[in-house]
Amino acid sequence: MALKYNLSKVYALSDNDPDFVKDILTLFVTEVPEDLKEIREGIKKKDHKHAYAYAHKVKPTLDLMGLNVAFEEILQVEAWTKAEGKKKEIIETFKSIKIQVKEAIKEIKKDFDL
Repeated sequence: MALKYNLSKVYALSDNDPDFVKDILTLFVTEVPEDLKEIREGIKKKDHKHAYAYAHKVKPTLDLMGLNVAFEEILQVEAWTKAEGKKKEIIETFKSIKIQVKEAIKEIKKDFDL
C-alpha cells in the first residue's frame, strides 16, 4: 500500500510502463540489501573508501524509491566517509537506513508479488 516508499519518480521515469517499474523494483529488492552489507563492512573495518563507494551507489536508488529519510541519512554516511569519522558516530544512522530499506522491501514484495 506504499506507506514505506513512493514510486512517483519511478512511474515518471518509466512513462508508466508496468514492466519497467517491476524491473526497477526487482533490482531494488535484490541489489540494495547486498549494497548495504558492503556499506556495513566498510563501516566495520573503517574502510571509508569502500563504504563511500557503496553509499554513493545506493544514494540515487533511495531517492528514486521515495525513501527520503534514508536518502538524507545516506548523505550523512557519505559525509562520514569523507571526514573519515569514528565508527560509532555513524552506526545508528546506518541502522536507520537498513530498517527503512527492509520495511520498504517487505511492503514492495507484498504489493507487487515479488
